[in-house]
Amino acid sequence: MTARAQLIALGPVSPGAGVSVVAPASFARQDRIEDGAKALRALGFEPRFQEHALGRGPLFFAGTQEERIADLHAAFSAGETQVVMSLRGGYGSNYLLEQLDLDVIRKHPKPFFAYSDLTGIQLHLLDEIGLPAFHGPMLAADFYLEDGVHLPSFHAALAGDAYGVGAAEGMRTLKAGQAKGVLYGGCLSILVSLLGTRWEPRTEGTLLYLEDVGAKPYQVDRMLWHLGKAGKLEGVTGIIFGEMLDCVSPGAEAGLLEKTILSALSDFEGPIALGLRSGHVSRQNVTLTFGVEADLDAGDGAELTVGSRE
Repeated sequence: MTARAQLIALGPVSPGAGVSVVAPASFARQDRIEDGAKALRALGFEPRFQEHALGRGPLFFAGTQEERIADLHAAFSAGETQVVMSLRGGYGSNYLLEQLDLDVIRKHPKPFFAYSDLTGIQLHLLDEIGLPAFHGPMLAADFYLEDGVHLPSFHAALAGDAYGVGAAEGMRTLKAGQAKGVLYGGCLSILVSLLGTRWEPRTEGTLLYLEDVGAKPYQVDRMLWHLGKAGKLEGVTGIIFGEMLDCVSPGAEAGLLEKTILSALSDFEGPIALGLRSGHVSRQNVTLTFGVEADLDAGDGAELTVGSRE
């Protein structure tokens, strides 16, 4: 497996910073855009929308491929902003992978907040140039909600400080144990979709975070089987699952998802936790910084400590 690039040391970002807003995948509702921008401003940040960020179409995309990639490059290059944030996920950023100018982003590295469909771009930038991936709230997916953002992790991640999350953020133990590794991962279905491509995730030596929304337990089983047979669980030290929002089968027995995960990962030796609200969540989206060292302590409770970027 090709090694990941050395992690870029990003400087701390404080309230008052400019935020370049982009839409590399699908478009968002106007009311959510307005409410999300208002919430960011209330925290002291200044959202600045890229030229095509409010585009609608063609199809379900927020603009053409050319418009969306131009905006992404411009967002990183913009001297007046210190953060890049996606409006939402949806679908379509996979088309931008071939067009990413890694040199532009390497010369102008910034925290990039996204999740869901953007997992592919985030992990590619982490693997290839060492840009930390900020798996966390997006403007029109989380900030527009009154209780949509977990502010302690958001501010700590921007500052580059170490921070911890645990039971209060939804985590519970499925299989006890302790593990260390580079925090890595994202949306499970997107990771699986990248297998067999040149953007295949590099999971060896990682503490793996996996989350999704609306996937039935048998579909989660199938995706975990696929990851395992592709060798992507080899060298993984521990696994943390997200809230797994709406990952249920109507009328199924209670706890089916938990039983499915333990069955699919019966040969996995490391600890397993479930429920951390990061990505597709019901409330208070936790920011996780992928690329930094992290520790998982799964016992009577479960706690994840995300290291500093120093």
